[in-house]
Amino acid sequence: MLTGMKHLHSTIAIVLLLALIIVLIITLVNYLGNKPYNRKVALLGFISAHIQLLLGLILYFTSPLGLPAFSGENMKNSLSRLYFLEHPLMMLIGIILITIGYSKAKKATDPKKANQTILIFFGLGLLLIISRIPWSTWSLFA
Repeated sequence: MLTGMKHLHSTIAIVLLLALIIVLIITLVNYLGNKPYNRKVALLGFISAHIQLLLGLILYFTSPLGLPAFSGENMKNSLSRLYFLEHPLMMLIGIILITIGYSKAKKATDPKKANQTILIFFGLGLLLIISRIPWSTWSLFA
């Protein structure tokens, strides 16, 4: 079951990255063209981020690389530290930024301001997510 969850987590990660890139491109076009804010497009990134978060939390608490590996001794090992501390923390911060951006844009009355909010928060979230993905473990890149 753990292997299946890892594969699902990796597959949804690809979906999340594609969704965030699509959201940012469409929102940038809307922002530059003074078009209205498209909440459904932003919702695509929001939902995929939260599905990925749920899968990641399940893996974090059940995988031997997650919470069970949390120890002072493993802090010296960069790969172990990536899996039990750096990766989950950066993903959580990135998804929090995406959530804040979606909520602020939903409440914004000015479409240009809503598009700008999505660009900033989703862009920062995407950068944080990309910064801590363990690329070497992905079958696409290994």
